[in-house]
Amino acid sequence: MDDKRNLITAILLSVLILVGWNFIAERFFPAPPPPQAAAKDAAATAPAATPAVPNGELGAPAAATAATPAAAAAAPPRNRTLAAALAEGARIRIETPKLKGSLNPVGARIDDITLTNYRQSLAKDAPPVRLFAPSGTPKAYFAGVGWTAAGIEVPGAQTEWAVTGSVLEPGSTVRLDWSNSTGQAFRLDYSIDKDYLITVKQSVTNTAATPVSVASYAFVNRRGKPTHPDDIDSWTIHNGPIGQIAGQTNYDVDYDTLDEAPDNRVGFASTGGWLGFTDKYWLAAVVPGQKERINAEMRVGEGELYQANFSRPPVTVPAGRTITHSSQIFAGAKEVNVLDDYSERLGITRLDYSIDWGWFAVIAKPIFYLLDWLFKSVLNFGVAIMILTLIIRLLMFPIAQKQFHSMAQMRVVQPKMKALQDKYKDDKPRMQQELMKLYKDEKINPLAGCLPILLQIPIFYALYKVLMLTIEMRHQPFALWIKDLSAPDPAMVLNLFGLLDFQPPALLGVGVLAIILGVTMWLQFRLNPTPTDPVQQQVFAIMPWMMMFVMAPFAAGLLLYWVTNNILSIAQQQWMYRQFPALREAPAK
Repeated sequence: MDDKRNLITAILLSVLILVGWNFIAERFFPAPPPPQAAAKDAAATAPAATPAVPNGELGAPAAATAATPAAAAAAPPRNRTLAAALAEGARIRIETPKLKGSLNPVGARIDDITLTNYRQSLAKDAPPVRLFAPSGTPKAYFAGVGWTAAGIEVPGAQTEWAVTGSVLEPGSTVRLDWSNSTGQAFRLDYSIDKDYLITVKQSVTNTAATPVSVASYAFVNRRGKPTHPDDIDSWTIHNGPIGQIAGQTNYDVDYDTLDEAPDNRVGFASTGGWLGFTDKYWLAAVVPGQKERINAEMRVGEGELYQANFSRPPVTVPAGRTITHSSQIFAGAKEVNVLDDYSERLGITRLDYSIDWGWFAVIAKPIFYLLDWLFKSVLNFGVAIMILTLIIRLLMFPIAQKQFHSMAQMRVVQPKMKALQDKYKDDKPRMQQELMKLYKDEKINPLAGCLPILLQIPIFYALYKVLMLTIEMRHQPFALWIKDLSAPDPAMVLNLFGLLDFQPPALLGVGVLAIILGVTMWLQFRLNPTPTDPVQQQVFAIMPWMMMFVMAPFAAGLLLYWVTNNILSIAQQQWMYRQFPALREAPAK
C-alpha cells in the first residue's frame, strides 16, 4: 500500500470521524430505543398527573400519584430580575469551597448556585459561572424534592417551610418542617459535601389515626434552551437532557426530542441511576438510591419549561409511623475525578458518563488520566499535550516502523507489479492471483500499512473528545497569545492576529496555529517522493491548505496536538528514510 494513499486516507477518515461520527452512528448504528413499553406500563398504573402550579411551572411528576394541591398562595411574578428574585424573603445561605448560593424556604427549592472556581470568561472582572437561578427569572434553573398523595394536603411550590439552621455548609445540616391540617408532618434534612453533592432526606410522619399513602419525587427544572455555543447539542457533543436510566446512559433524548414527543414527555422505568440536564462543562442531576425502583421522566411544558424527574412508588405510612427516603442533587462542574469519586465511593452508576466520551471511551478516559497527570507534573496544559503527543508517537513507533518497512518492500517490487498489471490488464482475476503470488514470494503483507491508520483514528477521535469536553482544560493557557486551549486560536489573519477586536466567521477564522498546521503538513508531504499520478499530485498540493481551513475553528489544544504530531512525523520520516532508502526512490516506469 502506497504511503501517500495511506496518509490521505488517514486524514480524510480522521476528519470524517471528527466531524460526523455521531451523525453516522445515529443512522447506521442506532442505540436501543428508550424503554417506552415499561414507561407506559408504569403510567397505566398511576393516576392522573398533578396540575401545573399557578405560575406556569411544571408540577409534580406525571408518574407520581395524583395529589391534593397544597394551600393556595400567590404565585411569584414572571420575568423577575435575578437581583429582585434573590432579594425576596429570608434565604438559607449555601457556602462550600466550590459553591455559593442559597436555598429558598418557599417551595424548598435549591435555586441559587454559583461555581466559585470558574469564571464566565477570561476577563479579570468576570463573574463566577451561575448554574441555578430562581423561578420567574429569564434563565430559571433549579432543583427540589416533593411528595404527591391522595386525599391529603402536601407541600407545594408556594409552601413556606419552617427553618432550623442558617447556613448549609460541609458538616452542617439544615432542617425544613411543614405540617398539614390532617396530621401529617413533612420534614426535609439538607446536607452538602465539599464538592457538588447535596443530600436531602425526605420524612413523613403520620400522626393521624388512619394510614396514608404518599409518593416522593425529585426534579430539576430548566427554562429555555441554552444559547451559548458551547452548550448547544451537536453531532459530536451531547448537551441537554441526560440520564443513566434503565441500565444505559441516555444521550438520545434532547430538547427537540421532548418538543416533538407525544404529550411532550419521554418516560422510563429504572432501578437507580440518575437524570438531569448537562451542558458542555456543567451538570444538574437528581439521584435516587441506586437499588430503588423508580419511574423516570423527561418532559417539556409551555414556554420551554423543561423538567427531568424521578418518582418512587407510593408507600403506605401507618398511623404513628414515619417513613424516610433519601435523594441526592448534583449541581456543579463535570470534574472527572469528582465524578469518578461519586461513582466509586457512593455507587452512583456511571456518573462520569455525564461527559459524552463517545464510542471510544475505553481509550478516551486513559488518555485523559495521562494528560491530567502530565499537566499536574509540568503545570502547563499545552506542554502536557505536546508530551502526550510524543508518548503516543513512541508507542506507535514499532507499528510505524513495520509500516515503513512494508512500504519499502512494496516500492522494491513495484516494477514487477507494474509488469504484471500490464501483462494481465485484460484478465483481472488472473492479475489478482499473480499479485498475491508475488506478495507471497516476496514475503510482503500489502495490508501492513493500514494498521497505523486503524489505530490512529480512534486515538485521534478520543483525544478530540478529551480536549473538547473536559473542564480541566477550560481557560488553561499555553504561551504567548494562547490564553485558552479549549477555545479557537484568537490570533487570526482577518483580525490582524488579535490586534483588532473582531471575530471573523468560522470558515475564514484562520489563526496562527492553523497556519503552522498547514505549513507542517505541506513540509511533511514534501518529504515524500513526488507521486507519478497527476491526481495524487493535485491532492497533495491542496490537502495541507484545505486542512488548515477545516481545523481552524477547533480548540487550540487540538491544533497544538496536530502540529506537534506533524513535527514528530517529519522527524520520524527523516529517520526512516535513512533506514529505508528505497522509500525515497521513485518507482520504475
